Amino acid sequence: MGEPTIRASFDEPTNTVSYLVADPATGAAAVIDPVLDFNPASGEVATRSAQGLLDAAEAESWSIRWVFETHAHADHLSAASFIRSKTGALVAIGEGIIEVQRVFRPLFAADDCPADGSDFDRLLFDGEQLELGSIDIEVMATPGHTPACVSYRIGDAVFVGDTLFMPDYGTARCDFPGGDARQLYRSIRRILSLPDATRLFLCHDYKAPGRDRFAWETTVAEQKRSNPHVRDGIGEDEFVIMREGRDAELSLPKLLYPAVQVNIRAGRLPPAEANSRRYIRIPLECASGL
Repeated sequence: MGEPTIRASFDEPTNTVSYLVADPATGAAAVIDPVLDFNPASGEVATRSAQGLLDAAEAESWSIRWVFETHAHADHLSAASFIRSKTGALVAIGEGIIEVQRVFRPLFAADDCPADGSDFDRLLFDGEQLELGSIDIEVMATPGHTPACVSYRIGDAVFVGDTLFMPDYGTARCDFPGGDARQLYRSIRRILSLPDATRLFLCHDYKAPGRDRFAWETTVAEQKRSNPHVRDGIGEDEFVIMREGRDAELSLPKLLYPAVQVNIRAGRLPPAEANSRRYIRIPLECASGL
């Protein structure tokens, strides 16, 4: 198995890391978790960040074959559809996206979004093997944060999405529909059963207190040694009590509604209304009497 070339792109407004991953032998490439630029105050949606990934691939003469989503994100809008339109790449996600769509489709009256995953080109299953040129990709189902979460093992690297954060920060929340702290613990221990030198690439970083720079690459060994939530010696029941307690105190992500509406559509924006404009819907929780 060859080793990939990896380029990271950090979007500070959403604290999201996107990746351009390439097989140096063939130039075949994949994009993981691309971001659309979105200004919630003005409603502006742009493609500057995603275009940067395309420009980087073009500069290296890499051909983007895949867009991999680690899950349907709740904190940024996906640029998967844009990259597909520019490259012909296939957009793939874990098959659990069907469960996510079934929950959120009626909430947003997203009747244009079929709840069968067909907005995506490929639904991925645990243990599935894909190819990136001469490099093998192993799909690892890692649910817990959401039902659709998958990690991608490419050479000596695993792209874990929101499952883990840096060893000084912890783990993902589990209070979204279909999330499960016990499941997350088991998914993480599966990742941490890989060889110690395995590199782990994260989807987010928020700079833990005392750290002065963003970071998104760690190793299995570092996580087992230092992660305050799941280091060696912390059992499943202890983790579940901690995780559920922390989640009960968290507020919803600021971009939850815009992000989910776009991301369950594989990065496709909601269709235009009769006035030719597109809209993000915000479900209201109305007080009694309103």
